[in-house]
Amino acid sequence: MGDPEGGPAAESTRSRAKLTSSRSKARRAALDLLFEAEQRGLDPGELLQQRLATPAGEAPLRPYTASIVAGVVAERDAIDDAIRGYSHGWPLERMPAVDRALVRVAVWEIVFNDDVPDGVAVSEAVDLAALLSTDESPTFVNGLLSRITEVKATLR
Repeated sequence: MGDPEGGPAAESTRSRAKLTSSRSKARRAALDLLFEAEQRGLDPGELLQQRLATPAGEAPLRPYTASIVAGVVAERDAIDDAIRGYSHGWPLERMPAVDRALVRVAVWEIVFNDDVPDGVAVSEAVDLAALLSTDESPTFVNGLLSRITEVKATLR
């Protein structure tokens, strides 16, 4: 039985249901890889190459996962500058690590990947924040990414 009031349990179920597409799974895998690299003090590009050569799980990485991670690695300075410039009151280093990783993925999609509509990138990041991070994270992520979508032409 679901939550008849549509409260947190229902919201969590809706968030999980939204994150089932192939691209959603690829984003989640990219987030996991970026998060793991940071937590283990590894270079994310090197970890990506290791995973491509020897998959850690049953299935190899999706091509879009590799594209995201490679894109975040290639554009890391510009991505982090954008985050620093628009995350008023929240230095990059103070953000929860999962938020840092998911915002980096979303900023790469918004600014550097024209194949993904901005609204999709924002929505997916907010859903991941709701699923994986603090109660305040979805609102923070939404506000930050909304500001970045407004100025993305100046960030390229």
